[in-house]
Amino acid sequence: MRIAVRERAIGMVNKKVALSWSGGKDSCMTMDKLVRDGYEIACLLTTVPKEIGRTFGHGERAEAIRAQAEALGIPALFIACTFDTYTADYEARLKELASEFGFGAIAFGDLFMPEHRDWGTGVAAAAGIEALYPLWMRPDGTLAALRTFVESGYRAIVIRTSDKALSERWLGRELDESFYEDIAALGPAVCPMGEGGEYHTFVYDGSLFRRPVRFSKGAVLQLETTKRLEIILA
Repeated sequence: MRIAVRERAIGMVNKKVALSWSGGKDSCMTMDKLVRDGYEIACLLTTVPKEIGRTFGHGERAEAIRAQAEALGIPALFIACTFDTYTADYEARLKELASEFGFGAIAFGDLFMPEHRDWGTGVAAAAGIEALYPLWMRPDGTLAALRTFVESGYRAIVIRTSDKALSERWLGRELDESFYEDIAALGPAVCPMGEGGEYHTFVYDGSLFRRPVRFSKGAVLQLETTKRLEIILA
């Protein structure tokens, strides 16, 4: 409780924030809430481990993230790191960017996993800024959160699925009413928002976008424990 109060108090003082950006719906919902609450988003931050050359969160190509940022009119910044030095690399670069862009906080799209919040709060503190979690909720609130996204006007497709949770047929699906009904029918075995890594998404249009991100659906790649749909930019 003390952490939450402190985060809100700091947020009222400095309304300029960085946004941890994966390119998916949770990041988008966080962005939307920040803007509605009067925050200025200084930049979108995305990590790219050298070992894979793609984004850490969803395994997306950097070009796709840049296309989203250009459509939103917000700078996209990438934090180069390695798996072995991930946290140290993140902290060092975050501190540099906070000084350069003048933001006093970084916002994350995590929903309810305490270990994720602990990590984000820790790296923010090491960089001398605050951590914000605008979407934080109880695990039983995720179906309602998915409903909020479906009705928000933002558009997203599924680009990655966990082999343990969802079949290949979910890849490429729009997050629409049909998606909502089908994933709700799966029950508690699958988090409706995919917080356990069941699925990841790519957002390409909505109220804060100046224009849609134009793309086509490419090949489906089988990875170690997941399948990924390649995004081909138009």
